[in-house]
Amino acid sequence: MITLQCKLTFENEKDKQRLLELMKQFSSCYRYVYNRLLDGHKRKDLKKHLQKVFNLNSRYCDDAILKAQSLINSCKERGQNPRKVIFGGRRLFEKLSKRHLNGEQRQKLKQEWEERRRGYLYSRGDKSKKGNLNTRIILDKESLTLRINTGERDWIQANIKRTVNRENDKWTGFIARLLEAEKTGEYFPYSIEARLINSQIYAFISFEEELPVESIITKEEGIIGIDINARPFHLALSTVKPDGNLQAINRISLHKLINKTKNQREYLIWQIAHQIVETAIVQNKAIAIEKLDTIPKGNKGDGSKKLRKIKQQWIYRGILKKIKALAKREGIEIIEVNPAYTSVIGMLKYAPQYSLDKDIAGAFVIARRALGFKEELPKHYESLISDKEYLQYATNKIEEEKQKTKERLNTEKNQYKKNPLKRRLKELNRQIKILQNLNSEPQTQQPVNQRKEQVRGYSRSSYKLWQVVKVALTIPVLGKSVPRDLSPLKPILVSGEWDRVVERLVPVAWDRGYGVDKYRQLGTYPHLKKAEYKYPSPKCS
Repeated sequence: MITLQCKLTFENEKDKQRLLELMKQFSSCYRYVYNRLLDGHKRKDLKKHLQKVFNLNSRYCDDAILKAQSLINSCKERGQNPRKVIFGGRRLFEKLSKRHLNGEQRQKLKQEWEERRRGYLYSRGDKSKKGNLNTRIILDKESLTLRINTGERDWIQANIKRTVNRENDKWTGFIARLLEAEKTGEYFPYSIEARLINSQIYAFISFEEELPVESIITKEEGIIGIDINARPFHLALSTVKPDGNLQAINRISLHKLINKTKNQREYLIWQIAHQIVETAIVQNKAIAIEKLDTIPKGNKGDGSKKLRKIKQQWIYRGILKKIKALAKREGIEIIEVNPAYTSVIGMLKYAPQYSLDKDIAGAFVIARRALGFKEELPKHYESLISDKEYLQYATNKIEEEKQKTKERLNTEKNQYKKNPLKRRLKELNRQIKILQNLNSEPQTQQPVNQRKEQVRGYSRSSYKLWQVVKVALTIPVLGKSVPRDLSPLKPILVSGEWDRVVERLVPVAWDRGYGVDKYRQLGTYPHLKKAEYKYPSPKCS
């Protein structure tokens, strides 16, 4: 979608005042519809009612409903409360609420507030209505005008003013498309927003860009996988050959987007998108991204203030949209893949194997999935989650972590900091249940449900295997749910020697005659004093 700005001028003041009155009516209708939609009113019921109340035609009323619903959806996607939206801008509202402002400064702010709140008009495009019905661009030999519908068969004309300053200006291409449409009769839709800014009226024209029908650069030459991450806040890129092997890696930091205004973030994101697309052109590679719909942005009081702040400014959908738009413009194939378990597979399988960061490994999995490769569970991991001895050890380690979390929760006095600890306990209980069910024998009973499924007991197939492996390895071996150092997994991945890894990680009290074998027999690894710890040197294979 391309948006171009131009200025509207009028032959007489009367036409301008009529447009201002129409903008005021539409703005009022827009705010009214917004609140009615929040109260649960339906579009069909509102449409006829709005025509009578605001004296607007049905298409203007429908456009107001469309914009109001779009704003509600946008708030929900950002994790914001739609009922707290302030038309005219929260920043201006808070400034005007301060009583120390007066005189010329206050009048200037008040004028800007009223212009934002009342000076707005939107008309959506329609291909069957020569591009736009209510606000249509008229091409003459000597001028370019905008015909605006102000009532029943009542129109006003506004002159369109725009200066072309560069050779590749999008305005030139837009006018050329309009001229071509007039000749051929094959029109294209363009939407128009009119806004009042500093007592002047501007029009913002939006239309879909003409893109190449077929991709020039395809996955036949390889692909670049992109993974977006919140902590650390960056893009991870993995370049993969057509045979599925890793070729190159890259990282792009997104920390410069934090604490920036919306316009500043938009500008920086376009720069990042251009950088990625240029890389794809140079390497002659397609681009693979995750097909993300929504992402939880966190809630106030969840105990994760810093991460929540990053996620609230994490306009991942905007990043992906810009990458897709630029890639299509350059004829680069874009492949969207299912994001399920890409991070887990990358972390457990490829990060230790290639000594990669887990985010780079996640991007590697995304690229391989786009090429059509399926990720099988390594045989040593499959053997590991079938080893009752190891499952008992892993369960004990998670039990220890659970006890530590309980102690922290009991000593924590800050209610907000208790919330993540409670969620942590809930997650640890879930992990213990998974391991215990894997370690237990299924009980026999005749099936009674319609699908003839086993009723009592759990089998290993009842869980997603990659999720099970994550539970069995992260805390017991790596010590964290989301670790950064994944090198201890390599001996398990390559040779399946989990006891060798445990000997490195678990303290051994030689003074008491307790070795790893003894702990294995006891089924637990008790906490000892620091003076009693002795760490054995790694065994040579």
